[in-house]
Amino acid sequence: MYKKIWSLGLFLLIFLLAACSGNNESSEQQGETNDGGETQPSDVPQILVFGRGGDSVALDPAIVTDGESAKVTVNLFETLVNFGEQDTTIHPGLAESWDVSEDGLTYTFKLREGVKFHDGTDFNAEAVVKNFERWKGGAEEKFYYYHSMFKAEGKDIIQEVIAEDEHTVVFKLTRPQAPFLKNLAMFSFGIASPTAFEQYGESFGENPVGTGPFKFVEWKRNDSITIEKFDGYWQEGLPKLEKVIFRSIPDNSARLNALIAGDIDLADGINPSDAKTIEGNPALQLVERPSMNIGYLGLTVTRPPFDNKLVRQAVNHAIDKQAIVDAFFLGRAIPAVNPMPPTISGYNDDIQDYAYDPEKAKALLAEAGYDGTPIELWAMPVPRPYMPDGRKVAEAIQKNLQDVGIPSEIKSAEWATYLEMAKNGEYDAFLLGWTGDNGDADNFIYTLLDQDNIGSNNYSYYSNDEVHNLLVQAQSEVDEEKRNELYKQAQVIIKEDAPWVPLAHSTPLLAAKKGLTNFKPHPTGSDLLSNVTIQ
Repeated sequence: MYKKIWSLGLFLLIFLLAACSGNNESSEQQGETNDGGETQPSDVPQILVFGRGGDSVALDPAIVTDGESAKVTVNLFETLVNFGEQDTTIHPGLAESWDVSEDGLTYTFKLREGVKFHDGTDFNAEAVVKNFERWKGGAEEKFYYYHSMFKAEGKDIIQEVIAEDEHTVVFKLTRPQAPFLKNLAMFSFGIASPTAFEQYGESFGENPVGTGPFKFVEWKRNDSITIEKFDGYWQEGLPKLEKVIFRSIPDNSARLNALIAGDIDLADGINPSDAKTIEGNPALQLVERPSMNIGYLGLTVTRPPFDNKLVRQAVNHAIDKQAIVDAFFLGRAIPAVNPMPPTISGYNDDIQDYAYDPEKAKALLAEAGYDGTPIELWAMPVPRPYMPDGRKVAEAIQKNLQDVGIPSEIKSAEWATYLEMAKNGEYDAFLLGWTGDNGDADNFIYTLLDQDNIGSNNYSYYSNDEVHNLLVQAQSEVDEEKRNELYKQAQVIIKEDAPWVPLAHSTPLLAAKKGLTNFKPHPTGSDLLSNVTIQ
């Protein structure tokens, strides 16, 4: 009897060993093992669902300024030169190399060969020329970034773009421009297929065709945008994802809930207050975007009482920045002193901030003759990385102002209307912010506070001839030390004039599933997804 039992046991053991061996062989043939020890079939398509705060405006990078459009277009279009993986250093892009003349007026780019647009047409020097002719010849209000980045004092900086041969393109400038390469690397200057933009005309923004790692598939307005792998992409082995779906989920909490439920794989715009929840969830990972932003309280200098510099200085003394950072950013920000982050070259470390001093604020108001007339304080209606909760920040500022004798009424409007009113100079005081496009001081101080940009991004309507001359001179100064000194001088004057109360430089947060790898959030907010994988 014992012999029979032993024989049966031996048989079962051999059977189980054979079965286990067969399963292992099957696993090797059918898939790969992920970091969690689970088998992932190799033929399962890599699809990323990216939850974000809103829909894109258009998918033509040349005509948009919003971050939600850039999130998509940076994966569809490529620029002549690229930013670094997580910084704004300059690297080859569609151009393999370039030379600059000694006088800084001629840039010669050698282009990559064998690059195709998504429609199968060739990328070459003539395509580059046609893109720049399109931008330069278009209306300033439509091609905003081209005319703001490559024009100064009303004059064109790019005189001519020449196709020297099929893979050589030459830029002739009317004056040296120190941030020229950084400007070219901005998402706005992604090179589009001339065949496509000539074919689609005004509707090119709904039919985008670039050379990027992904090509456009479908757009369901206010719901989702789908892009998929471009099989003809020039970089071998990329992209690793088969498809990306950008889903619009405006509410931050709803977006996080969708991530927790597994409906999306990656979520942008995470509230600082939700960071601990994410860090405590073993299925999720918290991701920090490198900081390159400024949140501020703008004071419209053309409207009383802020047409008086002493009143603006008083408001700077009245606001407790550290308390705002502690309460609403929860350690994910630092108080701001200057109108650009300290990580930007040319930042003036010697400037001392206005101290939180209510008594000093009251004294300045008395000196200014301020009579206690109430002001309107406008609060952002949407969360942004530099302003996670505009209403609550406005309420804190309202209390600070009340403490020094400035009564205020908080108001708001739908986001597009809010920006339009700011553009028109209709606010007394307002909350806004900026995420840098290229990591250059020019993109902060000149773009946001120069008199050339009143009615566009200079919402405070601030104007100072000395500041303007310094900023225009800095644009053409190629010596980095001299250029930085010009920006430092401008910051001293701006601090004295006080058109803003700089509030905070934040560290924006994202969250993702644990299985998401090789996602490198960029400080500009435009994230290239070609290296991302997901399990």
